[in-house]
Amino acid sequence: MKNKEKICLIAGVGPGTGTQSAKKFSKNDYKVIMLARNINFIKNLEKKIHNSFAYQCDVSDMRNIKETCDQVITEVGNPDIFIHNAVAGVADGGLAGSFLGDNPERLDRNFNVNTKSLLYFARALAPNMIKNKSGSIIITGNTSALRGKPDFIYFAPTKAAQRILAQSLARELGPKGVHVAYILIDAAIDTPRTRPIFAKDKKDDYFCKPEDIANEVFHVAHQARSAWSFDVEIRPDIEKW
Repeated sequence: MKNKEKICLIAGVGPGTGTQSAKKFSKNDYKVIMLARNINFIKNLEKKIHNSFAYQCDVSDMRNIKETCDQVITEVGNPDIFIHNAVAGVADGGLAGSFLGDNPERLDRNFNVNTKSLLYFARALAPNMIKNKSGSIIITGNTSALRGKPDFIYFAPTKAAQRILAQSLARELGPKGVHVAYILIDAAIDTPRTRPIFAKDKKDDYFCKPEDIANEVFHVAHQARSAWSFDVEIRPDIEKW
């Protein structure tokens, strides 16, 4: 990377993958920009993680994304790495819901957070990466990107669209020196939110650990140009697939 001070921006910093990714990049000499709706949470992290910067951002609001990116670039600098870790459809009320019931408008909000926001972040951040012929955009996804289940009716379509959008970005940006990769997490992630939703009585080895996911995110973001990945699948050793 050409910039002397490397910068990583993470959208969707919660108590799991986002926090551990912030710690991983900070320990490897990055300035880390943390975006989340919960400003109190990331402000507290800012005190604990060296060289980190907290910005409140609602990624369901495209105007807010642009305004926040402009502010970040002005105050901190242009990110070398962007991690799209924001997700809607899991923590806000769970996934279950038949297409005949619930609130079908959930699909719109999930699409904005999971898919449309990726486009707007790329529009804001990729031009400088293209200029430098260097940079990485890493998206964290899950198996809903590849299959639709009945109870995932308001979620799976948005993750499938997210992956295809990421693939389009990868095909366009790769020849311009910017690496785009989609990390598909085939597991329940071990966080205080997901344990009650997916697996109250499961043992620890059932879950994918946020620290291990963060290590893989870091690895993929720094792959050699001659061996870039796009689809990256990770899962616990006991996971059936």
